[in-house]
Amino acid sequence: MYDVIIVGGGPAGVSAAIYSGRKRLKTLFLAREVGGQSTVSDDIQNWIGFKSISGLDLAKQFEEHLRAQEGIEIHVPESAIKTSKIDGGFEVETNKGKYTARALILCAGSRRRKLEVPGETEFEGKGVMYCATCDAPIFSGMNVAVVGGGNAGLESAVDLIAYASHITLLERGDAPKGDPITLEKVKASDKVTIITNATTVRIEGDKMLSGLVYTDAQGNEQTLSVRGVFVEIGALPNSDLAPAGTELNNMGEVVINHRTGETNIPGLFAAGDVTDAIFKQNNISSGDGVKAALSAYKYLQMS
Repeated sequence: MYDVIIVGGGPAGVSAAIYSGRKRLKTLFLAREVGGQSTVSDDIQNWIGFKSISGLDLAKQFEEHLRAQEGIEIHVPESAIKTSKIDGGFEVETNKGKYTARALILCAGSRRRKLEVPGETEFEGKGVMYCATCDAPIFSGMNVAVVGGGNAGLESAVDLIAYASHITLLERGDAPKGDPITLEKVKASDKVTIITNATTVRIEGDKMLSGLVYTDAQGNEQTLSVRGVFVEIGALPNSDLAPAGTELNNMGEVVINHRTGETNIPGLFAAGDVTDAIFKQNNISSGDGVKAALSAYKYLQMS
C-alpha cells in the first residue's frame, strides 16, 4: 500500500507529487500525460519565472522536475478509471491495474466544453483557444471571435480588448447572460461587436485558422474573418473520478476546504480545476497542489 496516490498530470498533480516526494511519502503518480490542458498552447506568458514558454516545453519541464525526485513511482501514460474509499484508505483502478493508498489526492482537472463543429479539433492551438487570460497577448493586432455570452465569454472579451484589433462576441441566445457590470465594460469598448442569436457551424483555415462561419437569427450563414476563436462555453470537471460520496457543488466540482485542500472524506484531498476553486489558472493549481500534499502529509502523520 502506498502512502498517497496522486491522480492527474497537470500543474496541481505534478506539484502535489513533488511535495509528497520531498516529504518522503511513498507516492504513486498516475496520469495519462504530464502537462495538463496547457500542452495545446503555443505560447504561455503567465507561468511565473518564464516570460514565454510553449505548452509542450512547460510539460517537459514538469516531467523533468518530477522525475528528479526520489521515492515517487511514476506511471505515465496510465489512466485512472475509478477511485473508491476502502477500509484503511483508497483504491484506484486504472487501465493497467489496481492500487491502494492511505491517502488520495485528486488532481484530475477538467475538460473544456467543445463546440463540436468542423474545424475545431483541426485548429486547436492554431487559432482555436480556450483561455483568453492565458493567450490573449498572442493575438495582438488581430481580429478575433469569442463564442459564449456568459461570464467566461464576457471576461474573455475584456481580456482581449487590450490586445486584439477587434473582438466579435457571439451569443447563441437573445442576449448575453453574464454579469451586468462586465457586460457594461464590454459594451463600452468600440473594439467589441456583440452578435446574438448566432450559432457557430464551422471553423475554417489552411495551416492556421482564418475564419468562423455562423448562422444568424434568420438562419443564414455568415462568415467572420478572424485569426483567433476563443471558445468560452464552460468546462466540465473530471469529478466522475471522485470516490462515491464525495461532495460536489451544482457544477459538479469537488468541494474543498480552500485552506487545506481537504474534502468531506477524510484522507481525500483535491486540487486544481476539478475543484470549486474560483480561478482556473496554472499557477493557482500548482499552489493548491502543494497545499493538498502538505495537508495529506499532516493527515498521514496524525492517523
